[in-house]
Amino acid sequence: MPLEDQLLVERSKKGDREAFEHLVQLYENKVYTIAYRLMGNHADAADLAQEAFIKIYQALPNFRGDSSFSTWIYHITVNVCRDELRKRQRRPTVSLDEPAADGNNNTYEIRSVAPGPEEMLDRSETQAMIQQCLNALSDDYRTILVMREIQELSYEEIADILGCSLGTVKSRLSRARQALKEKISQQMSFTSPKRMAK
Repeated sequence: MPLEDQLLVERSKKGDREAFEHLVQLYENKVYTIAYRLMGNHADAADLAQEAFIKIYQALPNFRGDSSFSTWIYHITVNVCRDELRKRQRRPTVSLDEPAADGNNNTYEIRSVAPGPEEMLDRSETQAMIQQCLNALSDDYRTILVMREIQELSYEEIADILGCSLGTVKSRLSRARQALKEKISQQMSFTSPKRMAK
C-alpha cells in the first residue's frame, strides 16, 4: 500500500474526517468509473459510488491491510453494485414509454440528469455501443471485464476481490471476453445495414 494511503487510512481510523475526505478525493474517479461500467448510466453510478464510500467509511475500522487499500475499495464498490443489480432482478421494471396498465397511452417526460448535448456529441458511437453490449452481459461477466479491461487490475487483485482462484478468474475472463465479442459482432451486423441506408 502506498505510504500516503497508509497514513490517510490510519488517520481516518482515528476519526480524522479530513484524512478520509482526502482518500475519497484520491479514489472517487476510480470508484465512479467502476460503478458506471457496472450500472451503465451516470445517475446510478453517482448514487452507488456515494453508497460505496459510506460503506467504506463504516468498514474502515475493520480494514486490516491484508490487501491493498485500492483492492479493498474496489471489492466494496463491486459488491454495492452487484447487490443493486440483484435487487433490480427481483423487482419488476416499469417503462415510462410503454402504455400504463390502466390502458392509458400517456407518455411521460422526466427531466434528464444526463450530460448536455455538447458533451453527448463528444462521445463516440463506438463507446456507447460497447457500453450497451457490456450492459447486456451477465453481472459476473460485466464485473470481471470492468475490473480487468477498464480498471486494469491484476488477476491476483481480481481473485482477491471476487474471492475465487486465479484459474477461475482466467477462465471467467476468457468466457466474458468471448461473450462481449459476440455481442459486439451482433450489434455491428444489426447496425451496419441502417448506416448504409442513410
